[in-house]
Amino acid sequence: MSSQRRPTRASLIWASAPATAAPPYRPRSRGESGSGAPAATPEPVTAESAKPTPATTEPSTQARGQRMRPRPPSRTAGADAAKRSARQPKRAVVPAAEPRQARDPSGQHPLTDRDGNARLQRYEERIKTAFDRIVPVLKRISALQHASDFERQAQSIARDALGFDLPEHMLADAWVTQLDLRRLFAWCVFETYRRMTDDFFANDPLGGHEIRDFDRFLQDCGFHQLDVTPCADGRLAHAISYVLRLPCGAVRRKPYAGGLFDVENTVSKWGEVELGRFREGIPNTADAPTRYLKSVIYHYSSVDPHHQGCAAHGSDDAAAAQGALDRLLAFRQSVENGFCCGASVALLLIGLDTDTDAIRVHVPDGEGHMDLTQSVDALKVHAITRDLEPTAARARVAELVKAHAPASADPGMLRLVARLIENNLSQIDYVRQVHGGHYADVGHAEHFMGVGIGFEEIQLRNLTYFAYLYTVEEGAADLDVGRKIFSGLNVSRGLPIPIVIRFDYHGGVPGARERAVTRCRRLDAALAGRFADLADRGLLHRLLVVRDSDAGAGIEVVGCSLTAPTAGGH
Repeated sequence: MSSQRRPTRASLIWASAPATAAPPYRPRSRGESGSGAPAATPEPVTAESAKPTPATTEPSTQARGQRMRPRPPSRTAGADAAKRSARQPKRAVVPAAEPRQARDPSGQHPLTDRDGNARLQRYEERIKTAFDRIVPVLKRISALQHASDFERQAQSIARDALGFDLPEHMLADAWVTQLDLRRLFAWCVFETYRRMTDDFFANDPLGGHEIRDFDRFLQDCGFHQLDVTPCADGRLAHAISYVLRLPCGAVRRKPYAGGLFDVENTVSKWGEVELGRFREGIPNTADAPTRYLKSVIYHYSSVDPHHQGCAAHGSDDAAAAQGALDRLLAFRQSVENGFCCGASVALLLIGLDTDTDAIRVHVPDGEGHMDLTQSVDALKVHAITRDLEPTAARARVAELVKAHAPASADPGMLRLVARLIENNLSQIDYVRQVHGGHYADVGHAEHFMGVGIGFEEIQLRNLTYFAYLYTVEEGAADLDVGRKIFSGLNVSRGLPIPIVIRFDYHGGVPGARERAVTRCRRLDAALAGRFADLADRGLLHRLLVVRDSDAGAGIEVVGCSLTAPTAGGH
């Protein structure tokens, strides 16, 4: 999580050989020479050519005899062969263990979900384009601010390019004073976020709520809940829906800087899940032989490992992995200390290359211990299995996972890891096909900070930096990392830091909404105080939203630092 500037975002205080594809594989036709020369093309058969041709020369008697009398086989040899055949059982013809197919000219893996990749690409391009258009549109509007019909032109441009009108009060006085582009920029970011969120919950564009099949598979593997903590870095925001290709509605995701999740909070969530099993049989009954699976995703950079790794660990990959593992072990120890060893949980550690989206999985042994020097590398699995038939490739993936896991690894865990590796093969091809092998923005390129609790709808890479917290004090480290990132991305260019403050609540609990609104306002005041130097200069703006997670509806806006000022009176 470095503070490197996103190269494509311009300031609002502005002055503003594809590789040749390999030829498709063509199997050698029958009769073709080994050198690759084409076989002679036979003449077409016609009625005339089908008639026997009369011989012009009578063959000699000797030649005719050689042609007509086959050499008699040796009786002894024939008898011996018959005896051997009777003694030996018929041998079945076994197909090759790894039947190979012609390599796809595109280089994609046989297990790649092409339809899924196309759907994800459409969604990514639509949402990212909506945010990326904001600065160019505001540049056009800025150049018109002293025109006589400025407001009409500005609204027309915004409506056509962004899909919404701009606040009238921000445009009305532009002819008297300079247009406040900082406020307008923040407002456009917030409105684009609101529209994206409404679409996510209304239309489920990623299919994240189709969870039945995955829940069944997860329980078959021996787990009843998958709880994942990616690093809060925006380059991991797509880890669930894209990198691992899991339905976001079936996975509990709560990012923390460096993957260093709150152990007490996670123990509390574990207790909530176990109580639900005991009282309601959800997701299964308490006597089912399944466990709560906690996973952390740490990250590293293959393009610039010394500068674009995890900022919380100083771009030290070993420290990032060790820190995540230590936090996992602390969680398990906490559960066992409080509820005895019979209540133990399962652990899984995953590394992510934020440049290629390839993962490496550290598979635990039968006791839950993981070796940081031992992992299953999806990029290598992709290369090994790329030329196999789909069925053989899937079997080979499972073999490779087992071969690179401890001998005592749980079979259910091996099955789950094999599925994660297989899913990641599609993402590896996605990055290769859509982004040319690795992302252009190897550093940070987030558009806003998300602070509070919620944000299920954020499933895109480098869109949001997360800071999950209830109070500024408990999330101070995450907030400071976020400020550092956006100081490079926005403040250094004269742009404000847009922050969405969000608290989800359970509508079935009396007073839950009111408490969520109170938390938003308290956090808003604390942020304005902590970053007063930015707020006073118009470089920090906040949008306050809440959401009823029980209702499945969109967000509700309950406040904003951009609210129109109230006109004074006499």
